[in-house]
Amino acid sequence: MTRDHGSRRLRRRDRNALVAAALTVLSLTASGCVVVHGEREVLPAGTRAEAAKALERFTNAYNAADKAYDSSLDADFVTGALGDMDAARLRAGRVNHPGGNSAHVPLKLSDVKLTIPKKAGWPRWFVADTATNKGGSARWLFVFTRDSLAEPFQVAYLTLVAPGDVPGFKLDKDGWAEAVPADSAGLTIRPRDLSEQYVTYLESGTGAFANGPHTSGWRVTRAKGASRPGLVTQYIDQPRTGGAYAPLALRTEDGGAMVFFTTHHYARQTAAVGTAVPTQNRNVRALTKGEVKQSLTLESVSNEVVLDPATGTAGSASGDGKSGGGKVRMLGRVQGLTAAKGE
Repeated sequence: MTRDHGSRRLRRRDRNALVAAALTVLSLTASGCVVVHGEREVLPAGTRAEAAKALERFTNAYNAADKAYDSSLDADFVTGALGDMDAARLRAGRVNHPGGNSAHVPLKLSDVKLTIPKKAGWPRWFVADTATNKGGSARWLFVFTRDSLAEPFQVAYLTLVAPGDVPGFKLDKDGWAEAVPADSAGLTIRPRDLSEQYVTYLESGTGAFANGPHTSGWRVTRAKGASRPGLVTQYIDQPRTGGAYAPLALRTEDGGAMVFFTTHHYARQTAAVGTAVPTQNRNVRALTKGEVKQSLTLESVSNEVVLDPATGTAGSASGDGKSGGGKVRMLGRVQGLTAAKGE
């Protein structure tokens, strides 16, 4: 009898626990706050309303920081390459204009197109393709990312692209995009290798990159500036692939991918004896540590966006970068000075 009463009590406790758990799940479902295992569930980065709200919060913070030249006002909303460039820009602005930015014009976004991939694991991220009141007709591509539900979305990448160059993306029946893994082997260059191979291309001119202003054109510009009377400029390029600098890729309609990635650059100017390094503008001077005697090293970060064609598709021999299987085509690149050192 004692054993039976004990069993009934256990069963009652089990039923009560199940009821409580069920009520908890119903409550969470009704409020839209169901907790899932983000590392396993294949889910969109967020709802379209959440993505729109993230874009609004970033814009408000960006404008406040730009008006005051105060990086603390948008530090929670930027990361990676954009975070580095933005912090340096605001730091220089504060040095030169302690009272704030008297020339501030608020950034306004319009014609917003959101592309949200559905994937498992963190980070979760999405792309906002917008028109702006700055930069002419170029489309501004923002990549928002976060590593957990507890964190706000932050902009890791910002690139400017010609209106006709933004590709169509592969979408499922619900309108969610497809994230391409960094180690995907079905592309001309795996996303995780793009930063390193771009650095190699800048140094040697060899690699699967189509000609353009940010590839062959940049190499020509560097070669012209490498040696002038009384001044030598040396370049060091480095890949950046970890953490907030990791490449992010979206599947395009043709089976290729649009990929965002980061690189890190140094340009060291050395003056000959009896000559001087050219005087830099006030923003460079604001970021310069040390005294510029015979040399100045400029450090910068660059974020790029490319079309990375699928391998083995039609047009692979054309090399124009516009059809599947061709060379990787650079769509846009934004580079910003982050530090300088005089010696």
